[in-house]
Amino acid sequence: MPELPEVESIRRQLKPLLVGRYVTESNSHPSDKFIAAREIVGLGFEAVLRRGKYLLFILDNGSEMIIHLGMTGQLIPGLDLSDPHLRAWWKLDNDVILGYRDVRRFGRIRIYSSGEYEGTLKNLGPEPLSDDFTVDQFYDSLKRSNRKIKTQLLSQLPVAGVGNIYADEACFHAGIYPGVRKLTRAKTAELHHSIRKVLSRAVENGGTTLRDYVNVDGEQGNNQHYLVCYGRDGEPCINCGEELRRTIIDGRGTTFCRSCQRR
Repeated sequence: MPELPEVESIRRQLKPLLVGRYVTESNSHPSDKFIAAREIVGLGFEAVLRRGKYLLFILDNGSEMIIHLGMTGQLIPGLDLSDPHLRAWWKLDNDVILGYRDVRRFGRIRIYSSGEYEGTLKNLGPEPLSDDFTVDQFYDSLKRSNRKIKTQLLSQLPVAGVGNIYADEACFHAGIYPGVRKLTRAKTAELHHSIRKVLSRAVENGGTTLRDYVNVDGEQGNNQHYLVCYGRDGEPCINCGEELRRTIIDGRGTTFCRSCQRR
């Protein structure tokens, strides 16, 4: 699933293509997941923002179109409308067609009045690369729950945008076993720093492509070449040389080092 770095890379590419343009035609798959795409004909794009793993398209009537890419969602200018995995498309006033392609159909499109969100989007924690994400806030949020640290990160409540890849990477860099339930304030500060570090680097590298992710230009990210923990089970730890192990934490595959991330 695209996480913050992948969604941010897409946002940065879409912004110059969409801002100042308006929609002249649109259509979608009849599923309730995608049919909202049809509602913005005649509306213009004022901004393209991101919140956690969600893309926010700010429209000139005060509403927002929200897209969650799910597992395999892709936004592609010039996408062939005969593509069997096309789920929605928008034609702009310059005749460019932006297509939403989603093989597994786990993504979704919604229209909200500005800021009046529901569900996960409404309850997201702070943006990890913003000044709102502080060690004190992070520590207070984590200590209120008895769930495992990785599970808390994936919940999007203590911080937004971190998924399976970057949770494993951040815990590794902080020397924290992802299955622990409580952290000291010092360890929380280390995890805070690692989250910002791994996400910033991944944004700079254009995101991580392991299977489906490509950016707006159809290009893969480069961050997969810089992962030091996620998906590397069976390989030696870069710090101590011990073989990295894989386990399941609350249903999610997790890679860690038994020596550097003691339980």
